[in-house]
Amino acid sequence: MGAGHDHGGLGGGGTVSAAHRKRLRMALAITLTMTAVQIVGGLVADSLALLADAGHMATDALGLGMALLAIHFANRPATERRTYGLARAEILAALANCVLLLGVGGYILYEAVHRFLTPAGTDGGLTLVFGVVGLAANSVSLALLLRGRRESLNVRGAFLEVTADTLGSLAVIVSAVAVTLTGWEAADPIASLLIGLMIVPRTVRLAREALDVLLEAAPRDVDLAEVRAHILSVHGVEDLHDLHVWTITSGMPVLSAHVVVSRRVLDAMGHEQVLQELQGCLGEHFDVGHCTFQLEPHGHAAHEARLCH
Repeated sequence: MGAGHDHGGLGGGGTVSAAHRKRLRMALAITLTMTAVQIVGGLVADSLALLADAGHMATDALGLGMALLAIHFANRPATERRTYGLARAEILAALANCVLLLGVGGYILYEAVHRFLTPAGTDGGLTLVFGVVGLAANSVSLALLLRGRRESLNVRGAFLEVTADTLGSLAVIVSAVAVTLTGWEAADPIASLLIGLMIVPRTVRLAREALDVLLEAAPRDVDLAEVRAHILSVHGVEDLHDLHVWTITSGMPVLSAHVVVSRRVLDAMGHEQVLQELQGCLGEHFDVGHCTFQLEPHGHAAHEARLCH
């Protein structure tokens, strides 16, 4: 009595992140280069803000590397043991990235407070030069990842990282200008504090989204009550139970449900026609990559094994 419907999710097309692999590689190359440049600049100029931004970029480079590695594994074919393949690898990479970002954010905040207590001379001119170079490089990376940020949690994490890097470079530039023009050394640790405070909230939001996927919560853009109403509106459908909508990985939402159909309608239309109507109804109104329906006559649920509920 069961049937499946697939319109683009689980078969062999790969995850949505795979389409952005080349852009992620380019962003990784830029990030690694700028990490090295900013470390040198931070040491030479004795700028905590520049070193903080370099530390953040180093973590971003690691996160981009993990994202690319996860895409590689996530797009390997499914097996008899792993029937969805390793698609969740991308979500695990995003969660690991969050842990790294929280660690770096906490360290930057700690160092900024320490620099307040123990001021150090900062070369504002050099810091400004390296900050401008970092801003230019981050702007290129932002442009590369802009298109994929709405499609993939993996790419969105990378985009948010680069966004924070861009804001961090702006904070470095502002602090360098303040130090150069006014000699106000506190501008450097203040910029570091801002960078740290930018990292933590967005990381928590990204972690919440990744945990929602791992805990198989319904996608935020899918209203379960509306889905239920649409299914119940199909001709011959009397009831609905065991409705589940979850996400395997970014861009791969799936749905399963037990649909109680009138025996008269089943006899008159046949299972295939009822399934086509159900699939057409959902396909027209909801972005669900794979649907599995079990059609059953009234009273069948009472005879199902407990395992099926």
